[in-house]
Amino acid sequence: MDKPIERPHKSMQIVARARAFVQRLQSIARRNPGQRQCPHCGSRDIYAHGSYTRRPWTLEGRRTVEVARYCCQICGRTYSLPDADLIRGSWYARSVHCSVHRCAMDQWLHTGTSLRRVAEWLRSQMGRQERWQMWHPLGSSPAEADRCRLNASTLQRWLDAAGARAEGYIAGQYAGIPASGQMGTDGLWARLRGGVVRVMLMLRDSVTGLLWPPVVAEGEQAAEAWGQLFEQARRAGLVWEDLKAVVSDGAQGLLSYLRHSLPAVYQQRCVFHTWRNLGRELARQAARAAKDLSGQEATDARRRVRQELTTLVHQVLDADSFEEAERALARLRAHPRGARLGKVLNQRFIESLVHLMPANRSVGRVVPEWCWRDFRLRLSRGRNHGSERRLLRAGLVFSIYHNFTATQNRREHKRHYRHPGKSPLEVAGLSLEGCSYLDALEV
Repeated sequence: MDKPIERPHKSMQIVARARAFVQRLQSIARRNPGQRQCPHCGSRDIYAHGSYTRRPWTLEGRRTVEVARYCCQICGRTYSLPDADLIRGSWYARSVHCSVHRCAMDQWLHTGTSLRRVAEWLRSQMGRQERWQMWHPLGSSPAEADRCRLNASTLQRWLDAAGARAEGYIAGQYAGIPASGQMGTDGLWARLRGGVVRVMLMLRDSVTGLLWPPVVAEGEQAAEAWGQLFEQARRAGLVWEDLKAVVSDGAQGLLSYLRHSLPAVYQQRCVFHTWRNLGRELARQAARAAKDLSGQEATDARRRVRQELTTLVHQVLDADSFEEAERALARLRAHPRGARLGKVLNQRFIESLVHLMPANRSVGRVVPEWCWRDFRLRLSRGRNHGSERRLLRAGLVFSIYHNFTATQNRREHKRHYRHPGKSPLEVAGLSLEGCSYLDALEV
């Protein structure tokens, strides 16, 4: 009896699961139709039992496939052999040569376009219609019965199904992958159907760039929401004992959670958010300096005071050591207009300078807010999903895509990559040869 093909265990590491999926497809593609065996009882007493026709859409157009059926003489049940090109219940093919499902999801995730535009592009290519007519002005339009009907709601179902699979495989999917212990957090607010507002919380390794599975919560001010995020990461394989520091904005819920549940973990305040919070006080002190002046004298006074205070604050936040930061803080508090600014920075002194500790040099000074830049392009801030569950599933799909996708080698004008040409999983020490995020999602 042939050995049955085993599906990967739910706790299997994500890369191993991706490779197992590829091997399963290759095993199905190499299967010899002459080796007939009943999948229900294992008997080899099989005889042909007719066939049926399927007409799946491929990237090259629609084709006709004859699927042979067999009947078991022992149990009397009929069956057909699995085909790597065909998906049960789908009108669209999936294989190495004509993978409509994989092409659609990759185009949506990688190019940052909308589901409607992806559907329109694939319809044009498969059905020789719509935009294809602009590419081939001398071509003929297909008959109405032969037109491709792929739409955005179908792509949404495929995306949600991939997210459901990712949701079922959270436990242990990053187990054993080295983590730096230096993390960054941020949240993305999304308005869902019915005016419901939710926030998706993200946890990112500051060294490797690995995104741990996100969570969707009602808000970020409650410690319970951050508890769900860290608990989700622990389910996925994060070892809490390895955590050292977390860079974040001024979310009080996170600070409360760390003090209660992870007291050994430092919270590094984001330098950009710190400057934004200090901006109002800087403007107030500059205005007070020019209170009794007018015209150009008032403008010069505001500019001079603001520049002096900004320089002193920079010396505190950008210091190379705690001693240097303390001396700069003393100078700021001695300034005639710097008492209130010095008081605020004194209260956040350790939180603002955690990155100066030898064990936390890699934590960074800014939150990973830029990760949401790509996320927003695809999700339209969540409005495409409507419900909290579908938003979470889309976030899980995006996190797996991000972890498998290598950064570009080319440097941009205002942005360069710490590990050019490598994905976060490769930076963490794993080899991705022969598999991709689509394999991990079993698309």
